Amino acid sequence: MRRAVAVLLPSAVAVTLLAIGGGAASAASSGAPTAADWRTPPAENVVVIDTSKGRIVLELIPEVAPGHVARFRELTREGVYDGRTFFRVIDRFMAQTGDPDDTGEGGTKKPNLKAEFTFRRDATTPFVAAAAPAGTEVGLLKSLPVVSQAWSWAEVTSDKKVAAWGTYCPGVLGMARDENVDSANSQFFLMRQPYPSLDKRYTAFGRVLSGLDVVRAIKTGEPVAAPQDKMIKVRLLADIPAAERPTVRAIDPAGAWFKGEIARVRAARGADFSVCDLELPVQIK
Repeated sequence: MRRAVAVLLPSAVAVTLLAIGGGAASAASSGAPTAADWRTPPAENVVVIDTSKGRIVLELIPEVAPGHVARFRELTREGVYDGRTFFRVIDRFMAQTGDPDDTGEGGTKKPNLKAEFTFRRDATTPFVAAAAPAGTEVGLLKSLPVVSQAWSWAEVTSDKKVAAWGTYCPGVLGMARDENVDSANSQFFLMRQPYPSLDKRYTAFGRVLSGLDVVRAIKTGEPVAAPQDKMIKVRLLADIPAAERPTVRAIDPAGAWFKGEIARVRAARGADFSVCDLELPVQIK
């Protein structure tokens, strides 16, 4: 049985200011972002999910889990995700979908995926540290909140890299599995709220850029009684005809504006700061 967890608690320009973890920090920073502060994710890494509750836009992060990103693209292009229901949705936790049988027990005939709970980062990995608690570093890799070993450990590792992993803040995309760590296939889940106990237990490989409100509006249930909320159409941005393709851009964590925002939020939150308190401005039109 492929489930996200066994037993756990439960025409105008649109600008979305997404709190990675639903923190209380405001999106305002000193001054407005300049053109240099924005980045445009590759169209191959952006997924547009039109659901019965509205549109969700995801960014896939191949640096952290290339096998899972490749499978997600493949299933998207094959239409496997079109029409799939959200069959298991837990308030203050996550929304699960992607089962061709819509039962929580199915999958495709493709081979199961090897777990990619962690990845190795080096000096070229576009990770931006926001804080360094207890010998680790927390920050963003593009839009994904990430926890990493402190970079100083690279001096003593054979590959001159350190271990890192996506952390489960709201909007993070994870792959479901059963008790076998290498059993992920097609089912995935989107976080409604933070749940860091999933870290290094389920592969995190993307994040909601726009539509977290949609994820949180999906009917709840474990399982959902007579599920009606579904993904009507799932497409890669690269495959959407140019005439109807939205433009998507997000603030670059490495830019000057966001570095100032990190400092502001850390000062406001003090000892309670979490990477989930950061907000990432996203612009879609």
